Amino acid sequence: DATKYRSMIGALMYLTSSRPDIVHAICLCARYQAKPTEKYLKEIKRIFRYLWGTVNTGLWYTKDSGFKLIGFSDADYAGCKDTFKSTSGGAQFLGEKMVNWSSKKQDCMALSTAEAEYVSLSACCAQVLWMRTQLTDYGFYFNKIPIYCDSKSAIAISCNPTDYQLADIFTKALPADRFNYLVHRLGMRNLSPKDRERLAKSQ
Repeated sequence: DATKYRSMIGALMYLTSSRPDIVHAICLCARYQAKPTEKYLKEIKRIFRYLWGTVNTGLWYTKDSGFKLIGFSDADYAGCKDTFKSTSGGAQFLGEKMVNWSSKKQDCMALSTAEAEYVSLSACCAQVLWMRTQLTDYGFYFNKIPIYCDSKSAIAISCNPTDYQLADIFTKALPADRFNYLVHRLGMRNLSPKDRERLAKSQ
């Protein structure tokens, strides 16, 4: 019964606001609401049994645990067996208190683990920046916010210095000094006719 299945998913989705331990399992089952099968109905019942056995489990926010904003990001490359799309997972903490979490199938199809991790990392970064904006309105200021990722390739891509983003010149208007720097980095030179003639002879 698809209606009953969707009703059970809806009830479990409501619980994810306080039970991050079941987010991934529920989001995985929620992908099959259009045509649920007996297999996924059993998984839903299994989640309910887990909740029954952990009815007293929940988030515990201590009074003094710091107020440092931290992000964590991860991805499951091609985890969806139907579409081969990856799943992004992220969590944000204020001190030792987890205040936001997510598990979402990526919209694009990543061609490598590094790409899947980078997509997840960018989503986590966007969430952290939004949280920083909101917290700034309340008088809390954060300059450097650590975001942890277990992919060295994704970290290397995200930490690529701005000086090496040569494609900036093709996407936006730039200050004169930045524009001239990129023109030089692209291999363009301002040569007089005599310079061109001299260089042509030296080839």
